[in-house]
Amino acid sequence: MASELIITRIFDAPSKFVWNAWTVPKEAMRWWGPKIFSCPVAKIDFRVGGKYLLCMRGEEGDFTGKEFWSTGIYKEIVPFKKIVCTDSFSDEKGNVVPATHYGMGVDFPMEMKVTVTFEDIDGKTKMTLCHDGHPEGTMTELTIQSWNESFDKLAESLK
Repeated sequence: MASELIITRIFDAPSKFVWNAWTVPKEAMRWWGPKIFSCPVAKIDFRVGGKYLLCMRGEEGDFTGKEFWSTGIYKEIVPFKKIVCTDSFSDEKGNVVPATHYGMGVDFPMEMKVTVTFEDIDGKTKMTLCHDGHPEGTMTELTIQSWNESFDKLAESLK
């Protein structure tokens, strides 16, 4: 059974800057991935029907040198307010692959949905992420941890 995870964060930056972190490749490269990962590749064709291709590369521990690629298609864009896209594991060419390609369980769907909303609050930005379709249990908990570590890096990148 799939679950929906929701994470809300307040960033001490105007929504334009938080938006750009999601939509401008060089900005996405500054924060994409949990704390022990870098993002050496970010290709973003930011338009409805456009695709993204992102790479997380492990920088320490058991993940050193390992790359995890993801891709998706933008389904809805409301400038500075909302982004809706698909989310799938992929290879480095953007071909969708099953989670088992990266050693994860067969219960992971081939495609999930990500919705990110942005709200201005007195010069700060309330950002809410909804990642829908994760297998319930441990993988959802690990994904929440990964997103939160990524958002910690996003907060630092906005300073």
